[in-house]
Formats: sequence, structure tokens, C-alpha cells
Amino acid sequence: MSTSETSRFVRLRVELVLAVDDEEVVTGAALQRIADDPDMPGEEQMHAQNAVTDDTAEALAYLVDPFDLVSDVPGIELQQASWSSERIDYDPGSPDWDFDEDDGGQDDVEDAEDAADAGADGGAERAAG
Repeated sequence: MSTSETSRFVRLRVELVLAVDDEEVVTGAALQRIADDPDMPGEEQMHAQNAVTDDTAEALAYLVDPFDLVSDVPGIELQQASWSSERIDYDPGSPDWDFDEDDGGQDDVEDAEDAADAGADGGAERAAG
């Protein structure tokens, strides 16, 4: 594709850190979402139920959908999305968690690669597109 053909595509990166106050509520909501999905085959549904019951991060991956973030934005069409969740050690005072330091430089590329590696190493991950 030439630059003029690809220039209409935009990658939007969003990183959230969530505090789970009630794991049972999160798991219950994920189980309900799975049960309400008419397009999920029975075997896949059983696997998903086991996964969200075993891991709250997996439950969040079933509840959070990037499409919901952009579905009401006029003039766009979601082409592809992937997202992952994982349990982390979070220290809001640490400079590692300073989101304001985002300058779009080489460190951001390395951070994205590290995040992709972390998702592949055991975080819950889903894809749409």
C-alpha cells in the first residue's frame, strides 16, 4: 500500500490500570456476558467460563471491549482490535507508571513490544476485527 492508501488508518493506544474492588462481581458479570452471547459455541462457552472463574484478569478481558470505546465516534469504522489484561504490581509513586512522560519516542516502541510480550506470557488476551 502506498502512504496515501494507509494514511487514513490510525492506531489508538490506550493503557488502563484498574483496581478490582470485588472480584466476585467482576467474575459474575463476565459469566453473565458469556452466557448471554448467542454466537459462542457451547464448548467455547465452557472454556471461557472456566477461564474467567480462575482469573479476574481474564474476566476483565471479556467485559472490556475496545469497540465500546469508539462505536459512537462519527466518521470511523473499527478495522481491528486486540486487548489483553494481566495482574500487575502497581505503585502509583513509581516513575515507571508516569503516563505523562509519553513523548512518542523509541521508548514507546519498546514499551509496546514489552506489553505485547507480557500479553503473550500469560495475560488474558482477546482479539476482534
